[in-house]
Amino acid sequence: MALNKKQALVAFAVVVALLASEASAAITCGQVGSTLAPCIPYATGRGTLTPSCCSGMRSLNSMARTSGDRQAVCRCLKSLAGSVGKINMGTVAGAPAKCGVSVPFPISMSTDCNKYVT
Repeated sequence: MALNKKQALVAFAVVVALLASEASAAITCGQVGSTLAPCIPYATGRGTLTPSCCSGMRSLNSMARTSGDRQAVCRCLKSLAGSVGKINMGTVAGAPAKCGVSVPFPISMSTDCNKYVT
């Protein structure tokens, strides 16, 4: 189960990293993990999309303001992807819209953090 949680965090971090705008301090992997933890049941098909998950996505979006922050978040969580199991990418890809968060980039585990996360 821990592996699925990591993959869910990776996917949601990629989603949220693609959303953010500008200027702030570095974001740690621990911050990203705790911010997106409420999204894990939804991403793994074990629960519904909760207000706390949407709040976490919005919160991470506002924390990851610079390109460097967004790329760091993306790279940090993608590095966990090699050791994790499956999540429902369709579910993950649709979550931002359901939370009222706009995502102008592809949501995928294969997203190139340097190309799309600027």
